Amino acid sequence: MGATPTIPFTALSPVMAAEIQIPIRTECPPGACTCEREVLLQDPNGDRRILMLTQAEEKRLVARIEAATSYADLRHLAKRIYEQLGIQLQIGPGPNEVRTVSGFDIHLEERPGLCRKTRAAIPAAVRRCLKERPEIAYEILNAHDLFGN
Repeated sequence: MGATPTIPFTALSPVMAAEIQIPIRTECPPGACTCEREVLLQDPNGDRRILMLTQAEEKRLVARIEAATSYADLRHLAKRIYEQLGIQLQIGPGPNEVRTVSGFDIHLEERPGLCRKTRAAIPAAVRRCLKERPEIAYEILNAHDLFGN
């Protein structure tokens, strides 16, 4: 295997500026993904935080999502995902009747650099969490005023 790809990250402080190499996600095989990784790497103004989600980090994130214990915990995770990676995770009841966890609308905002596998893995982890802890699903429904409270 080759070396892990990295991108430079310049940390500026009033005292000094330092350049740190941060590992990034390896590229997908040609034609297997539509993440536009190369376009993002070529864009000098592109938000490259999403590339810091390596496959190992994605596995840790999926495990953390599956271990969520409440809707507040899921919302906190979604907030941290947005802050650290710039990805918007949206969880809510679907447009039709919600009878099972598959009736929830769970998706990630489309953006350059977001791997196809990640776009599928994170919502699947949320669904597994909701299936394991139905009380979270009820909290989501209640938060969207589907119980009329």
